[in-house]
Amino acid sequence: MTIFIIYKVFLCSVILILSLLVAMYSTLIERKVAAFLQDRIGPDRAGPFGLLQPLADGIKLFFKEEFMPNTADKFLYILGPSLTMLIALLTSAVIPWSIPVIIGGKIYPLQVADINIGILYIFAIVSMGVYGIMIGGWASNNKYALLGAVRASSQMISYELAMGLSIISLAMMTGSLSLKDIVEQQQGFHWNIFYQPLAFLIFLVCAFAETNRSPFDLPECETELVGGYHTEYSSMKLGFYLFAEYVNMFVSGAIMATLFFGGYHFPFVDKLGLSNNTLAVVGFFILFTKITFFGFLFMWIRWTLPRFRFDQLMRLGWKALIPLAILNILITGIVILVR
Repeated sequence: MTIFIIYKVFLCSVILILSLLVAMYSTLIERKVAAFLQDRIGPDRAGPFGLLQPLADGIKLFFKEEFMPNTADKFLYILGPSLTMLIALLTSAVIPWSIPVIIGGKIYPLQVADINIGILYIFAIVSMGVYGIMIGGWASNNKYALLGAVRASSQMISYELAMGLSIISLAMMTGSLSLKDIVEQQQGFHWNIFYQPLAFLIFLVCAFAETNRSPFDLPECETELVGGYHTEYSSMKLGFYLFAEYVNMFVSGAIMATLFFGGYHFPFVDKLGLSNNTLAVVGFFILFTKITFFGFLFMWIRWTLPRFRFDQLMRLGWKALIPLAILNILITGIVILVR
């Protein structure tokens, strides 16, 4: 039992470090992708090919002047970015990263917590993400920050509804809310994207809105709100908000890969005759490749499409995505009854 607890702590530490490293280098990759799309070079001064740029940015954030508005609520002002970062990291606890490894005859799952309501856990944690942003905007006692926080809360709550409804049809088809069960049902090439393409499209659009990524970046719209909800933040408090956005991107990609693209499964890998532990390593890299694709998609969309007006954003959520999600539930129910 003690060994198992130590293993869980070790796995949590690895996932934490991996998430932070991905968040760090996602900033570099995004700049490189933006430079490629805009026919520029991008960062190339800090280290070979600019590989030390994230480290330079981190050092810069640590040594920037730390200030706090005189009229801010000090406790809430500090709580906002801390809560946002904590919630972003908690979401990865139920994601199955690969098949279990076998060491010394004992089975060690590459999943922190295999609970039978994994999807509900994710939605419960994601729904709390709005509090970190709302608290930060409110505590700053700044009109631009408050407007950004109000925008964020209305946007995230609205798109959570469509996202939740899109998953209902998937749960109806799979008969489970456990992420591990959903992945195992997609073994081979039985990926849910082929059976629920509309649910995936709705989930993808909502993921952009939930992570406040362009074209849904109204909460931090520079042209209107200076910096939005984090206008009054500097140093590592600002860094927490920026890091949380990239961690959310990483976790969103992992969830979409898990729910719709087979997770760590890939056709014909099981027929290669690999040992269990080798297959676990291959499965992890397969899942990470899928997550990388979604990360690139997030960046590609950001540097391609202009942002919505706020009324367009809300109209899309309430008048398009929610009715489509309900229609998809009805179609899925009819197909299940007929079959």
